[in-house]
Amino acid sequence: MKENRELITLAIESSCDETACAVLRGGREVLSSVISSQTEIHKQYGGVVPEIASRHHLTNINAVVDEALRRGGISLGEADIIGVTYGPGLVGALLIGLATAKAYALAMGKPLVGVHHIHGHICANYIEHRDLEPPFLALVISGGHTNIVEVTGYNQCRVLGSTRDDAAGEAFDKVARVLGLGYPGGPLIDRLAREGDPRRVEFKRVFLEKGSLDFSFSGIKTGVLNYINSEKQAGREINRADVAAGFQAAVLEVIVAKTVSAAVNMKKDKIVLAGGVAANSRLREMFEEECGGKGLRLFYPSPVLCTDNAAMIGCAAYYKYTAGETDDLTLDAIPDLKL
Repeated sequence: MKENRELITLAIESSCDETACAVLRGGREVLSSVISSQTEIHKQYGGVVPEIASRHHLTNINAVVDEALRRGGISLGEADIIGVTYGPGLVGALLIGLATAKAYALAMGKPLVGVHHIHGHICANYIEHRDLEPPFLALVISGGHTNIVEVTGYNQCRVLGSTRDDAAGEAFDKVARVLGLGYPGGPLIDRLAREGDPRRVEFKRVFLEKGSLDFSFSGIKTGVLNYINSEKQAGREINRADVAAGFQAAVLEVIVAKTVSAAVNMKKDKIVLAGGVAANSRLREMFEEECGGKGLRLFYPSPVLCTDNAAMIGCAAYYKYTAGETDDLTLDAIPDLKL
C-alpha cells in the first residue's frame, strides 16, 4: 500500500441538492473539488424538492465525477479509496451518490468507505487548517442540523447537544420566506441584518432548562411571524432589516453562549465551526469576540467548505480508511443516520 500521505481518495457527496465530487491526496490536500448546485432550480419552490433533487443528481453525477478526475489530473484507476456520503440526508439523493460510488468501487476493485455527512462537515476544518488536530469542541450548524459535538479523535465524536425542533438553518430559511427575501434564507438574513438594529425588535432567547446544551428555534420563528402579523394588523410599516437583525441576534446569542460555555466547562481549548450556517458573518464575529476573551482558539472553514462539498467527505473517508475501517457493497443509504 502507498504511504498514507500519498493515498488518493475519490469522494462523492449527494445528500441534498449539491452533486459533488473531489479528489484528495492524503487526508488534507485537495487536488480538485467540483460542485454542481441546484440552488437556482429550487429557488422557485422556496426550498429543496426531494424528487427534483434526485433527478438532477442522476443527470449530473457522471459528468461531475469526470470533471473532478480531469481537474485532479488522475484516472479512475489511480484512486486508492472511494469515499461517499451514506447519511443523513434525502434518501433518493443519497442513493444516487451511493450507487455511483459502489459501481466505481466494484469495477475498479477499490475499497469503499461510507461517510457520515456531519462528520464530513467537521473534517472540512482539517483541509482548511493543516495544523488542527483533535481533541476539540465542534459546533455543526446547517439547514438540517444544529449540534454541539465533542471530538476526541479523527473518527470519534460524541453529540452533547442538538436541536429539539428546527435546525438553525431551517429557521433562517423560514424567517426569510416570511420576510419575502427568497431562498436560501441564511445568506439573505445575514446580509439584511447588517442594515438593521437588533435592539429595535427583540425576540425571546430560548436557553431551555439549566445546564442543557440542546437548542430550540421554533419559538423564535413563531415570534417573528406573530410580530409581523400584529404590525400589519396595526397598520404599521415593518422594518425588515430590524426584524432580520433581531431574529439573528436571538438565535446566534444562544448558540454562541452554549457552545463557549460547554468548551470552558469541559476544559477544551479549541472550538471548531462547521456546516453551511458557519459561513454567517455575524456568527463568526461573535465567536471571535467570545473566544478571544476566554483564551479559546477558533477554527472555521472558508465558505465553499462550509456548504455541502465532496472534499470534506474525502477527508473523512481518508481518516476512516487509515484507521482500518471500510464498507462493503451492502452499504445502504440511511436518511436519519445518527452521529
